Amino acid sequence: MSLEVRDIGKSYGGFKALDGVRLTVETGALFGIIGPNGAGKSTLFSVISGFVPADEGRIILDGKAIDGLSAPARARAGMVRTFQVPREFRHLTVRENLMAAAPQQTGENLLGVFFRPGRVNEEEAAIADRVDQTITFLKLTRVADQPSGMLSGGQKKLLELGRALMAKPRMILLDEPFAGVNPVLIDEIMERIAELNGRGIGFVVIEHDLQALTRLVPRLAVMDRGRIIAEGEPRAVLDDPLVREAYLGGVS
Repeated sequence: MSLEVRDIGKSYGGFKALDGVRLTVETGALFGIIGPNGAGKSTLFSVISGFVPADEGRIILDGKAIDGLSAPARARAGMVRTFQVPREFRHLTVRENLMAAAPQQTGENLLGVFFRPGRVNEEEAAIADRVDQTITFLKLTRVADQPSGMLSGGQKKLLELGRALMAKPRMILLDEPFAGVNPVLIDEIMERIAELNGRGIGFVVIEHDLQALTRLVPRLAVMDRGRIIAEGEPRAVLDDPLVREAYLGGVS
């Protein structure tokens, strides 16, 4: 699944959060976005995923404009996002959170429950099987039946990734997957992302942990003040004088 961001602009009052952002992510890519706080990174994700409308510009997914689609419709098209702060249902178990994340369940409406019970049962069995596979893949078996509010920060990030996977995405927008995560689980999350990417799922990753991100992605874009100021191979990007000035404060 390819993604094109064409001249996206977004303002809040007199503040221009996004200013003519252009970006291309090829099918199956593993792509990173960095930048200082307030650079517009999360706003860009919100616009791409349909949670916030752009003021101008186009979002193209697999060659088709999706500007008019809602966030759920974009998810059904194959593109989902996670958030900086995980949004799990704290009182539900890990397993129940994943079950709830499966989209378009016949049993979610009364007509399906009363008039198509056979289909409801078949779907629930299939979803339960996918949940088990996802729990095993993410190595969450030990905590699968614990309330998700009891998880560590890293486990919550893995659960957030699992909830995204339940939608059967072809591209995932990850917003700071390593924030608040201990180094051991950072490596675990990176391994899971790399394995999913090897299966053909594309990723766009916002992250402040430069050391982890540059180990994960072969290509980076840098944002500052709502614009893309550099893009390319991580080492070359981080050596760019504009990036050092804007993102690293000019430190060599």
